[in-house]
Amino acid sequence: MKKIISAGHICLDITPVFPAGMQYDSLSGLLVPGKLIQMEAADVHTGGSVANTGLALKLLGCDVTLMGKVGDDSFGMMIRNILAGYGAGGLLVDPDSSTSYSVVLAVPGQDRVFLHSPGANDTFSGKDIPDDALEDAALFHFGYPPLMRRTWENDGEELTALFRRIKARGIATSLDLAAVDPRSPAGGADWQRILARVLPYVDFFVPSFEELCWMLDRERYERLAAGNGDMTEGLEMEKEALPLAEKALAMGCRAAMIKCGTSGMLLRTVGRADMEKVGPRLGLDTEEWSGRTVLQPCFRADIVRSGAGAGDTSIAAFLAAVLSGRKPEECVALACAEGACCVTTYDALSGLKPLDELEERIRKGW
Repeated sequence: MKKIISAGHICLDITPVFPAGMQYDSLSGLLVPGKLIQMEAADVHTGGSVANTGLALKLLGCDVTLMGKVGDDSFGMMIRNILAGYGAGGLLVDPDSSTSYSVVLAVPGQDRVFLHSPGANDTFSGKDIPDDALEDAALFHFGYPPLMRRTWENDGEELTALFRRIKARGIATSLDLAAVDPRSPAGGADWQRILARVLPYVDFFVPSFEELCWMLDRERYERLAAGNGDMTEGLEMEKEALPLAEKALAMGCRAAMIKCGTSGMLLRTVGRADMEKVGPRLGLDTEEWSGRTVLQPCFRADIVRSGAGAGDTSIAAFLAAVLSGRKPEECVALACAEGACCVTTYDALSGLKPLDELEERIRKGW
């Protein structure tokens, strides 16, 4: 079985659960100073790329090594205990940092709002990934550099050096992003320059539409965000997302799969000569993956409880499908299907379904 490393951001997600059957027209009418809002019990689980994508890959049957960092505190102990329950561990503990956490406001009828503290993620660097851990890895996935200070500061010098080192070993690479608070220090970074430096060392680039649009095409972002709603709702992927994918390919990555929320996903790959640059340990059928454009509509979810972790678990399904040797269109369909299963629960993992089960449901006309 091919080994995959899931590295990067990890945190504790705390999701207050709103009463069943409630719908809210706006956040401004809900979050009023001095107002008491009665809630149900909070859902507490691990979050971030390492936990969501990494554990999802493990549950999908992949051989996964998790690499993240927590503080020596109560939240850090909770994360380690949760991972131990899945038979996973190996997290670094930084006694000088706090553990990262997010309060996820999944308000029925509204998009999610995150109150986030990066904690120990800000001290994570390439030195936290030893060479001996890479010896038998076929694929390296890294998530959320915008929430990890050392990876994006100095125009992404640390992140670029890490991916260059991984690629030099013949390992295939994958990179996911995260939303950026424009008022935060990360919001002042030159993300176009950062991506221009790191993408030549990225084989599979798997950001969300909103994140990539904000970083690479601010004019397009402002136009689509002007509606004050979910900018991916009814998105014309070929018109709006494909140009972003083409720009990412021009910056150096081999494949760009853009998560477009309720509209689905778009995959665009480079030509045969450049596709040959994918890390050889993966054993990818580069002819099958060359010069492809796949537009996959979203699958209808049985019920929508929370979108938390849906992007991460969809990436896990995509990467697991890639590792299994499936075709590009199959990989993207499975990614969309897993995302539709994820939103039926409040956490990232409870709704996870095996790839074979998803394929059977798709075959039957989902």
